[in-house]
Amino acid sequence: MNEQTIKGNWNEMKGKLKQKYGELTDDDLTYAEGKEDEMWGKIQQKVGKTKDEIRKEFADL
Repeated sequence: MNEQTIKGNWNEMKGKLKQKYGELTDDDLTYAEGKEDEMWGKIQQKVGKTKDEIRKEFADL
């Protein structure tokens, strides 16, 4: 899954991630231009997975 697909479906993916990982907050999943790495880092910390593992889960959603 590429960045454009993620950006285009972000609101839907946020909801699914929050259902799967209850510890994620809206602040953790806030997408802002230029802050992608920070957001990925927060998600990685909370769920204990690598960026690639999380991206694969996105593709499976």
